[in-house]
Amino acid sequence: MSARLLLLAALLALPWQDLDVAVQRASQAGRRPALEAPMHALSADSRPVLLVGMGVALLSGGLARAAAVEALVALVPVNLVVELTKRAVDRARPDGERRRSNAAFPSSHAANAFALAWVLARRWPRGWPAYFLLAAAIGWSRIYLNRHWATDVLVGAALGVALAELALQAWRRWRHSSGAVEAGTRQA
Repeated sequence: MSARLLLLAALLALPWQDLDVAVQRASQAGRRPALEAPMHALSADSRPVLLVGMGVALLSGGLARAAAVEALVALVPVNLVVELTKRAVDRARPDGERRRSNAAFPSSHAANAFALAWVLARRWPRGWPAYFLLAAAIGWSRIYLNRHWATDVLVGAALGVALAELALQAWRRWRHSSGAVEAGTRQA
């Protein structure tokens, strides 16, 4: 058996539900009125902002356009895998809501935030701490607002980064093999 399979088996054997419950209790005990608005803002539906930002980037050309295209390339498989996994696992949210179409596991907010952080960090490496700090804050907001368990967020973050990287590698291989490299862009 390979070392990776042994590591995976060990990770799956850990008492994750105990961790989830402990983190949930601590986060709910730590809720403060001053944090409610910022946490709701971090957890808000970001699709309108994302669409406007992508539109501006696509119209502006150069590196911004390349980054917007890479973000789309990364987000499509991330969202497909996350939504299929949500329906397959059908995990109830910590606040008690249970809908297969909006299950808790994995966190799509975390997956998308970390996928975008990965895309931006590859394109503009000096800003990586800010990108990942914002992604982590978004993930924490989901736990804080009692919409996700800690493992939902951790797995969502891991899926976001891993699938974004795989999608970007495939995209770059396709662009290189087809000769579709845009002028004014740099390979990250």
